[in-house]
Amino acid sequence: MELGLNGKTALVTGASRGIGQAIALALAAEGCDLVLTGRDEAALGETRQAVRAKGRKAVPVALDLRKEGAERTLIEAAKKEFGRLDILINNAGATQRGHFIDMTDAQWQDGFALKFFAHVRLAREAWPLLRASKGALVSIGGTSGRKPESQFTIGSSVNAAVAAFSKCLADLGKEEGVRVNCVHPSLVETERQWKRIRAEVAASGQTEAQVRERFVRAMGFTRYGTVEDVADMVTFIVSGRATWLHGATIDLDGGELPQL
Repeated sequence: MELGLNGKTALVTGASRGIGQAIALALAAEGCDLVLTGRDEAALGETRQAVRAKGRKAVPVALDLRKEGAERTLIEAAKKEFGRLDILINNAGATQRGHFIDMTDAQWQDGFALKFFAHVRLAREAWPLLRASKGALVSIGGTSGRKPESQFTIGSSVNAAVAAFSKCLADLGKEEGVRVNCVHPSLVETERQWKRIRAEVAASGQTEAQVRERFVRAMGFTRYGTVEDVADMVTFIVSGRATWLHGATIDLDGGELPQL
């Protein structure tokens, strides 16, 4: 299926590994050139090489999106290298788990700084370019935004805020020609998830296989998601095959959430 993405320019945050890297590579495979960002310069370099191996250009910009002004650096890089921006993928963001009583103000502020305020600032800075190109914006949230967890109060709150912000932008996008959607992945097999599994192995004495099975069973599905599952969905959303998809919040969750 031709997705109509050849020659487009995309900016992907959190592109050094995991979901962000998979999205970048999927977009490159469809003919997109990329601005890549993350905090790990060496890992970003690996993503750049993988993009170039697919015959596309990639500009890596290592920075911390929690810092105000980082968004301007990224958009200036897109302007300088490509003169345009068609796609923005707001993917960066990680929050800490734990009992509510133990979560500090600093942990709350850090969670919102990267996965909410960074999304807001980058969307605002990119909006004129996206408006000019009649482009697309996708924010990556998480199913905890719909199904809050007691041990994930920060992440649940941040993901709900990301979804609400996406709806607000989608309303503006109807007027100004920018398609805006949000994807809520459930458990996806990333290095972050493996750290959680290994920590639970150490705490419980169970094997990795037993912990994985317990986590999957508790979420109500048959397997972990893969980064490619998310990347394929996002690539379709921003493509020319999904131009009537706007203002949606898509639960990519293997059937975890039974709501209508």
